[in-house]
Amino acid sequence: MNASVGAAAPVGDARRRRRRREVSLAYLLVLPSLLVFGVFAFYPLVRTFQEGLYLVSPQGERLRFLGLEQYRDVLVSETFRNSMWITAKFVVLTVPGGLVLGLGLALLAHRRLKGIAIFRTVFSSTVATSVAVASVMWLTLIGPQFGLLNYWLGREGTNAIDLLQDPNTALYAVALSTIWQNLGAVFIIMLAGLQAVPDELLEAARIDGAGAWSRFRHITLPLLSPVLLFASVILTLNAFQAFGQIDLLTPGGGPLKSTNVIVYDIYDKAFRGGSSDIGVASATAGLLFLVLLALTLAQFRFLERRVFYAG
Repeated sequence: MNASVGAAAPVGDARRRRRRREVSLAYLLVLPSLLVFGVFAFYPLVRTFQEGLYLVSPQGERLRFLGLEQYRDVLVSETFRNSMWITAKFVVLTVPGGLVLGLGLALLAHRRLKGIAIFRTVFSSTVATSVAVASVMWLTLIGPQFGLLNYWLGREGTNAIDLLQDPNTALYAVALSTIWQNLGAVFIIMLAGLQAVPDELLEAARIDGAGAWSRFRHITLPLLSPVLLFASVILTLNAFQAFGQIDLLTPGGGPLKSTNVIVYDIYDKAFRGGSSDIGVASATAGLLFLVLLALTLAQFRFLERRVFYAG
């Protein structure tokens, strides 16, 4: 018995040494990514929260420590509430619409038809379109002076319309361009999820007499729920961080600040005009991070209960 114990000890020591080597190698491989995240993500995040604690000059000099007073002032300010309300409307306009359109196009492109690869390429093409290019394209379509829409209306004898300078339509126009821009990425995600649905389950349901809607509702949709959760989180984060299309399509936050979403409000406070306030902008950015963190956790907490993971 002592001999067996003595033989097991070297084996256990060898396993521990191998385990330590594997862990050390794993940390070594992850180290470059941690350095990049530390320099370009974690450090700016910490610095932003720090700047929000101070009264900061436009040149970036800390003038006076204010503590959490500045965060409280931002939180109760009418500007912050108004920009968050506009951002919430923008999220409601873009996220459900993007999910429904992306899923609809993916269902069409998932069919086994001759030449369907061409349509898949067309549907996914917007994934390679930057915010600037997409915004210029939409300006060409709906711009007030040189837009193709107003050109066509003029030929038909109808008065021109200015969707981007009307407070009642500006946010909807920007939301439409955002949905179009994100459509390629959502389409690819949904198509990948559809291709992972087992054909055997769908065929068995069809043989049992289930119709197309029944198969989609009871088989396809539950199996797509992880993909839908992922896409909804990504679209929500993108909507809350929208800036480029706002600045290019509706400069200055739109007519009567109708498109002044929270990120544009942060930019406006930090860099525009002679009253730039880095401290207030940093406090607003810190509060935005907390809002996004809480919203993401809430999405995973409540939506994940309805997510079906096939295993």
